[in-house]
Amino acid sequence: MSTAARDLYLDLLVKILANTIYEDPSINPSNAGPYQAELRSVGLDWPALAHTMVGVRRLENVRELAQRALDDGVPGDFIETGVWRGGCCILMRGVLAANMVKERKVYAADSFAGLPPPNPEAYPQDAGWIFHQHKELAVSLDEVKHNFSRYGLLDDQVKFVKGVFRDTLPSLDAGPFSLMRLDGDWYESTYIALDALYPKLSPGGFIILDDVNFLPSCWQAVMDYRSRMEITATMHQVDWNSSWWRKE
Repeated sequence: MSTAARDLYLDLLVKILANTIYEDPSINPSNAGPYQAELRSVGLDWPALAHTMVGVRRLENVRELAQRALDDGVPGDFIETGVWRGGCCILMRGVLAANMVKERKVYAADSFAGLPPPNPEAYPQDAGWIFHQHKELAVSLDEVKHNFSRYGLLDDQVKFVKGVFRDTLPSLDAGPFSLMRLDGDWYESTYIALDALYPKLSPGGFIILDDVNFLPSCWQAVMDYRSRMEITATMHQVDWNSSWWRKE
């Protein structure tokens, strides 16, 4: 596939994943109602139908870093922890397909049952958050697989890791990774994902942290891990919610 054809395919894939074409309404309790382009662009609504809620800017960030990982020859697969309807992982698989890459995989890790309740006794940073009460955040594994199949991207290059992170990620037999995207919301989920997966990120690989600029619990988990591991790589802000850095 030529570079022009690749870019045209990925441009269209981003638009379809965010559903900026058919413009479905928001079901976010704070802004429920008709489609608003400015909210969809930065991921401030919860789309009724689109396969991701991260918005266009964060999708473009996933696309850019996945492509850079391939272009720079960083060894390893791609992984996202916390996938909702699967949109970012579908985009990762689409980047592999557009580059005709057959040897890398995409791992989609999620409970596929919504967020677990916080455990404030062990992780007081998570006290008071109620995201686990939003039933719209629970998307089954079968539904996510069906979403992949709609794009013709459900194959043996996609691996699903079902269960809460404390039970699945520490023992996950996978890696190395060239791109990681963490979207666990809680301090607990974020720290466990970092602790289990960051050592498997190849030098020169990319890590994206969703919610790090928005949720104090997620920010604290990232800062605690960076301090513990003496990570000094510059963090780059994507938008109001997400940041990324490159492993040195």
